[in-house]
Amino acid sequence: MTRNLLNSARHFWQNEDGATQVVPFALWMPVFVATILSGIELSAVTVRHTALERALDETVRDVRLGTGTIYDHNSLKTSICERAAILPDCMNTLQLEMVKLDMRAWTDPPADVKCVDQGSTVAPVVDFEYGRDNELMYLRACYEFEPVAPTSYFSEAMVTDANGYSAIVSTSAFVQEPL
Repeated sequence: MTRNLLNSARHFWQNEDGATQVVPFALWMPVFVATILSGIELSAVTVRHTALERALDETVRDVRLGTGTIYDHNSLKTSICERAAILPDCMNTLQLEMVKLDMRAWTDPPADVKCVDQGSTVAPVVDFEYGRDNELMYLRACYEFEPVAPTSYFSEAMVTDANGYSAIVSTSAFVQEPL
C-alpha cells in the first residue's frame, strides 16, 4: 500500500499536463477575487443601510404617534442605535440633523450632509431644531463606517473621507403632532 502511495505521488509530481493552465488561472484569478470582494462589500453596505433605514423609520414612527415622550437629540440617537444593533460604534459615528421645513414657502432641505469626522475629537455642529405643533420636520441620519474590503472595486467607487470612512445617509420627514 505504501508503494502504491509513493508511485501515485511520484506520478503526480512528474506530470506536466497542468502547466498550460497556470497562465489563464493567473490572469483570471484576480478578476474573480475582486468580484467576490466587491460582492462582500456591497452586501455589507446594503445590510448597514437597511438597518439604519429601519431604525430611523421606527424611531420617527414613535415620534409621530405622540406617545407623550419628549424626544431630544440624545434620546433619538439612542433609540436609533438600539434598533440598529448591527451598526458598530453607532453612538460615536451617527450624526443626526433635524430641520424645520415650511410647506407654504417651500425650500429644499440642505443638500450638504454633515457626518462625523473620524479624525477629529469634537463632533461638528449641525442643525437640530425642535418642532412645534403641526410643523414639518426633516430628520437626516448619517452613519460613517470603515469599509470591509477597502481595496475592492466597489469600495474604491464609494466616496470616502480623508481617513478612509464612507457614509450612509437616511432621511425621514414627519409632522409634529399637537399634544
